[in-house]
Amino acid sequence: MISTILLQATGGSGIMQFLPILLMVVVFYFFMIRPQMKKQKDHKKYIEELNVNSKVVTTAGIHGRIVEVTDTTFLVDVGNGVKIRFDKTAIALDASKAANAKASA
Repeated sequence: MISTILLQATGGSGIMQFLPILLMVVVFYFFMIRPQMKKQKDHKKYIEELNVNSKVVTTAGIHGRIVEVTDTTFLVDVGNGVKIRFDKTAIALDASKAANAKASA
C-alpha cells in the first residue's frame, strides 16, 4: 500500500518538474528572442531600402548623406566634402528613420 502511494506520487511529478522550465523557455522566446529576430529583420529591410542621397546616422552618432552604395558598405558624405566608408551594419535604424522623416517633412 505504501509502495503504491509512492509510485503514484513520483509518476506524475516527473512532468511537473519540467513544466516550469518549459514555461520559462516559452516566456524567453516570446519576450526576448522573437522581438530581437523581428528587429534584425526590420533593420536588414531598412538597410536594403537605403539609396543615394538618403540621410543616415551611424551607431557611433555620425550624421551624413549616402553618396555611394556597394554590396556591403555605404560611402557617406559627412560635410565639407569629407566622405567616410561605413559597413552597412553600422547604420542605426531608429536614428536614421528619424533623420529621413525630418528631411521629408
